Amino acid sequence: MHRFSLAAAPRRPWKNGGGETRELAVAPPGAGLDDFDWRLSCAQVANGGPFSAFPGVDRSLAVLDGAGLRLECADGATHLLSAESAPLAFPGELAVTATLPGGPVGDFNLMTRRARWTHHLQRLRLCGEWPLAADADLTLVYCAAGVGLDCWLAGGRELRLAAGEGVLLDALVDGAATLMAPQVCKVLLGRLWRC
Repeated sequence: MHRFSLAAAPRRPWKNGGGETRELAVAPPGAGLDDFDWRLSCAQVANGGPFSAFPGVDRSLAVLDGAGLRLECADGATHLLSAESAPLAFPGELAVTATLPGGPVGDFNLMTRRARWTHHLQRLRLCGEWPLAADADLTLVYCAAGVGLDCWLAGGRELRLAAGEGVLLDALVDGAATLMAPQVCKVLLGRLWRC
């Protein structure tokens, strides 16, 4: 189990030098942008421009706040992401250019090196209980917005996550974890599998 917080995350320059990111977690520990197995980060995007290229990496991107992010991809696709839309999954080698129709946005990135890991990221709007499926090698829970979220683990352990906090859980056992949101909470839920 590994807890992390946006407020305590170290700042790193973007791979293309166009901004900065806050690294929430990376494997192996201390890995750089060219040799990580997987990486979680948040960025404040203040200006439009091209995304950094990550050959051999699969990416999922979710907008956390702001008026939205428009992505134009070299394959001809255009995507408009908002703080309510599903995360966008795309290959890291795809050329992507971002524009900001309504000003700066905050975003969340999950990246996995294709030869070593795969992943799925989804956005949830929780109020009440949500059992976590025991179907991944790592399970990511990130409280994106709301008054907070409780994560109940095996043996009666409880984790309290405030907005901007998250946890990575090693392989779960069936019925071993449940999320509980006393009020509406926006959550990013990720599942990661070793190849």
